[in-house]
Amino acid sequence: MTQTMNQVIAALRPGLELETISNARDLGGLAARAGRRVKHGKLYRSANPALACAADLDRLHALALDIVVDFRSAGEKSPAESVFGQRFQWLAVPVLDGTMSMDVLMPRVKASSPAQMHAFMVDVYRDFPVRYGDAFGAFLRHAEAGKTLLYHCTAGKDRTGFASLLLLGVLGVAHDDIVANYLESNHWNAGLNERILAGVGQYGVSAEVMKPLLDVRPEYLEASMDAIGKTYGSIEGFVGDYLKIDLDRLRGHYLD
Repeated sequence: MTQTMNQVIAALRPGLELETISNARDLGGLAARAGRRVKHGKLYRSANPALACAADLDRLHALALDIVVDFRSAGEKSPAESVFGQRFQWLAVPVLDGTMSMDVLMPRVKASSPAQMHAFMVDVYRDFPVRYGDAFGAFLRHAEAGKTLLYHCTAGKDRTGFASLLLLGVLGVAHDDIVANYLESNHWNAGLNERILAGVGQYGVSAEVMKPLLDVRPEYLEASMDAIGKTYGSIEGFVGDYLKIDLDRLRGHYLD
C-alpha cells in the first residue's frame, strides 16, 4: 500500500491551533472498529511542547490533560523546559536513548548517503517493537487507565508515530487510515523541515542526506509492522499478549 502526499492532504483533518508546537493533533474522529470512532479530546500527539509560548501552554492546559508522555532521551532536552514541567504531569519514557541527540546523529549524517540514512530509519522503526517494548508498554498502561494523554517526542513523527500505530491498531482503525495519520507529519512539519534543510549546509551536511531523517515514509512504518508480525503475529498480539494491556478496557475509554 502506498499513499501520495496529495491523498493525505485531501483527507487532512484540522490540527490543534497552536503557535509554537509543531505537528499537534487530536486522534479523535478516526473511524474505528464496529462502526465506532475514536473519541475527541482524549488522545493528542505532537512534537516537543516543552518550549511552547505562554499562549500555547494555556491552550494545552485547557485540554485538561491527565499526563504528558515524553519519548525523548535526556540528550534531547533543555534546562529551559522546566516551566512546562511545573504546569503538567510530565512523564519521561525514553525511547532511542542516546541515539537521537544531535551530537550522535550529526557524525552519522555526515558520513552517510541518502540511501544509507533511509536504511538507518528503516532499522530504527524495525527496532521499536523489538527493543523498546517496555517503554511503549509503560505508555500504553496510561491509555489502559483511560487517561487524557498528550504524547510526544522531538518532531512528533517517529516514536510518536509508532505509539500512534499501536493505539490506533488496537482501536480498530483501518490500516490505510493509520498510515495516512502517520504521513500527516510531513504536512504539519513542512515549515520546520524546510528551515532545517536550508541550514544544514553550514554543518557540512547535504539536504539530500538529511531529508530521510526528517521525512516520514510508508516503508518506515511498514518496517515496524513487519517486525510486529514476524515476532508477535499482530498489533493486538504485541499489545495484548506481550505487553499485557487489557484491550477491551483500553477500547472502552477511547471509542465512542
